[in-house]
Order: sequence, then structure tokens, then C-alpha cells
Amino acid sequence: MLYWLFTSWQHYFSPFRVFRYITFRTAYASLTALLIALLLGPWLIRRLREYQIGQQIRDDGPQSHLAKAGTPTMGGILVVVSIVLPTLLWGDLRNRFIWMAVFATLAFGTIGLFDDLAKVAKKKSLGLTGRQKLIFQTLTALVIAGLLIHLAHEKLYSTNLIVPFFKQFNPDLTVHAWMKTWWMSPLAYIPFAAFVAIVIVGSSNAVNLTDGLDGLAIGSVLIAATALTVLTYVSGHAKFAEYLDIQNLPRVGEVTVFCGAMVGASLGFLWYNCFPAAVFMGDVGSLALGGAIGTVGVIIKQEILLLSIGGIFVIEALSVMIQVLSFKLTGKRVFRMAPIHHHFELIGWKEPQVIIRFWIAALIFALFSLTTLKLR
Repeated sequence: MLYWLFTSWQHYFSPFRVFRYITFRTAYASLTALLIALLLGPWLIRRLREYQIGQQIRDDGPQSHLAKAGTPTMGGILVVVSIVLPTLLWGDLRNRFIWMAVFATLAFGTIGLFDDLAKVAKKKSLGLTGRQKLIFQTLTALVIAGLLIHLAHEKLYSTNLIVPFFKQFNPDLTVHAWMKTWWMSPLAYIPFAAFVAIVIVGSSNAVNLTDGLDGLAIGSVLIAATALTVLTYVSGHAKFAEYLDIQNLPRVGEVTVFCGAMVGASLGFLWYNCFPAAVFMGDVGSLALGGAIGTVGVIIKQEILLLSIGGIFVIEALSVMIQVLSFKLTGKRVFRMAPIHHHFELIGWKEPQVIIRFWIAALIFALFSLTTLKLR
């Protein structure tokens, strides 16, 4: 919106030309998101308290968490608003990748919103069933996959997979060689659509599982979003992409504005969510942020590197999978409690220790991810 307004007047007032630069608009999108989160935070927290929208603590969770019962939840609404509004203000709204990222954030946020509302209505820590959430998440991810396939037909996107450390290995995730007739050609995209759905849904749920301690998830998202901002910018910049020997995606660079807004929104929400938290983000925030991270990863063709960028989220998700599988097969638990951040609490780490140490690990993962750009 502001991009269109100011670039329209650049011929009459030359300083407005600065609005053409993605770096300038990314910085201001981040600052705008930060201000929105900081200014609207107290108002939202008051409203959540007035409507008695408080956190329901799981019965089998750490006993130290019982004191958190009743803390306002669904604060993720603040995160979503703080991401979407600055993106619409500072982004080039003619860019379809921008709208894709916004759609993912709103769609996954809506799923989380219904889940949170169900928890509040039932006054239990369980809202929608796992199957219900998975169905809605998968449908949303498949819509995004369909949009990407459409852009691939227009030569604005590639269905090839970029594999870190292997410059020449870029397998195509379609099977056109097997589909010789026109009526079977849509089936060629099934592997690609399935891959996109796994990445986005997995990312959304991984962030959701990490959201168990004050500031843990949002701090980790802040670090991952910062790394994605860098990756998105260099992917859309011809000279940087050539220097780093990565695939140049010209239209993708605009998504940097969205990533910058995600950084600012995360930082602003962390102000209220840090230990001891004045508000929890709830599923409306964690599912939206995870869906946004997964979607950006797919857009910039860094799906595999996303495993490293969001290393903390991957570890949290794997800990749950290992715990469930071990208990079903052997009747024994590997961890004292899953996700793994609860395990560290139960072995004696204080909550702030777990949070800070996980942030440090998230930073290490993010820095390692950025170093792989030149290690090819």
C-alpha cells in the first residue's frame, strides 16, 4: 500500500525512490511490526482477561506449571496482526509470493484460533482433535502447493529441490517423464504437492510443540525468521545469488518484507511473553508462525535447509515421536516427559535455563544454516 503510494510520487519527489529498495521496506516493516506488537499488547492482554480467556494446563504436565493456569492465551492474534499489517503496508502487493505467505499465516492462524476457542469452551488443554487439525492443515498446505504449481507453469517458480552441499544435485519433484498423456499430467505434481504439504504441516506442528515454556517458541521463531530474512533476500538478489552459487528467484525477494515483519512481530510479542509470561500465544500464534516459516522455506527453495534453520523445532518434534514410538513398542519412555523441554525441567533445569539454552542452540543452528550457503 505505502509502496504503491510513494513509488507513484517518486517522479515528483526523488527521495521517495528509496521505497523501491527491499532492504529499506524490510527494515520499516520490521519496525512497524514491533511497534504494533508493543502498543497493542497491553490492550489485548486486558481484553483477554476481561473475557476470561486463560490458559488451561495439561494435567500430566510439570507441577511447576500449575501456577500458570489462567494466564491470558490466544495472544498469537497480536503476532498475526503484527505480521500481516506491516506486510500489506510495505510490501509490493502485486507480488503473488507475498500473498501466499500472508494466506498461510492467516489460514494456519485461523485453525489455531478454533483450536484455542475449543479449549476455552471445554476448559481443558485439548481443543480440536489431532485428526481434525491435521486435515485442515493439510488442505491449507495443498492449496499453497497448487498455487506454486500454477506459478511453476508460468516459469516463476521451480519444482526442483535444492540440496545443501550438492551444487549439481537438484532433483525435480515432478514425474513428467512417466506421464506421457495430457490427461495424466496433473498426477505428475503429486510428489511435489505431497512434499510441500509435509514441509509446511510439519513446520506448523513443530513450532506448536515447542510452545510450552515462556518465550521459548517465540524466541526460537525470532532467530529462525532472522535467518530466513537473510536467505530470502540473497535468493532474490541476482548478484548475491550468483556469488553464493544458489538459485536466483527474482520475484521471491519481495518476501523479505514479510520475513522482516515476522522478526519485528516476534520481538514485540517476546516483550510480553518472556518469563514470567503475561500472555501466551496459544495455537493461533504457534500454528500461524510454523505455517509461515514452512511456506517461506518452500517459496525460497530451502526446504531441506529448513531442518537446520528450525533445528530446535525439529528436535522438539522428534522427541515427541520417539517418546510415543518407544512407549508403544516397549512400554517404556525415553524421556521423562515430551516435548524434550519438559524433560530438562524434570531433571532439574530451571525454566529460564531451559529457555536461554534452547535459544543459544537455535542461534547455533541458524548460523550454521547461513554458513552452508558457501559450502557447496
